[in-house]
Amino acid sequence: MVIPHSSSHPRAVRDLLKPTLPVSLRTCWINGSYVSEADAHVSIFDRSVLFGDGVYEVAAVFNGRLLDADRHLVRLERSMREIALPAPASSAELEAVMQELATRNGITEGLVYLQVTRGAAERDFAFPDHVQPTVFAFARPKKLSDDPNQHGIRVHVVPDIRWQRCDIKSTAMLAQVLAKQAARQAGAFEAMMHEDGLVTEGGSSNLWIVRDGIAYTRPLSRDILAGITRHVCLDVADEAQVSVVQRAFTVEQAINADECFITSATSFVLPVTRIDEHVVGNGAPGPVTLRMRDAYLARAHRLTT
Repeated sequence: MVIPHSSSHPRAVRDLLKPTLPVSLRTCWINGSYVSEADAHVSIFDRSVLFGDGVYEVAAVFNGRLLDADRHLVRLERSMREIALPAPASSAELEAVMQELATRNGITEGLVYLQVTRGAAERDFAFPDHVQPTVFAFARPKKLSDDPNQHGIRVHVVPDIRWQRCDIKSTAMLAQVLAKQAARQAGAFEAMMHEDGLVTEGGSSNLWIVRDGIAYTRPLSRDILAGITRHVCLDVADEAQVSVVQRAFTVEQAINADECFITSATSFVLPVTRIDEHVVGNGAPGPVTLRMRDAYLARAHRLTT
């Protein structure tokens, strides 16, 4: 095919004429081997592709070291047990892989994603026999200590349309995808999911409110994921001089709260300053939220330096 030299080429055609530059590909890990991301492939018959039949974890990297990976891997073990998925390796082996990925990819602050699936087999709903699990992991950088959202985020209220086992960190996440997309289209950072007005959690975070200096977060059940960062915040609350009550709250209570914040492994503690068009408190990060974030960061520094 001859492409005429003309400035009127459509952009896609003009891009074909640009010189190809070397691309730096990250190192990934799949089924026991470290490979370039260009060579990291999962079968189209993998049950995570066909059914979302798998579980995953995401651990933060801080100061070049994994943060709370041991807790994440305990939760991964539980998720695997709950769906009768054989463990592909020990937690110690998986943690070593995750740290090695962070190191090989030069991640100072960021995350490591780890996924375990039931493996590749002919498409059938029931569990296949004699199939090896698929396991892979990758790392990427992300600002954590100097998160650009630390001065306040907006959340968008959506119905919680998930299944009845939200305590399992499943790869079947279409409901969360739709919630996060709705939040993005509304100009918000995160979704606030609810069931008949009672807040469950965020699209990928746990939600908290503050009233009269007391922080409230929903108690654990099958309705929410047992967030690792949520658990750590319960641990550091004394250091932050914050009283915590594990009690459910409504969307209306969140809107009228003094403060609101989210917690997650790759956002740590972020203040919520707007819920849709409603300003939370005075529209700025509140003192309890800031103390919780500072306490969380102080602990992260202690554990990784």
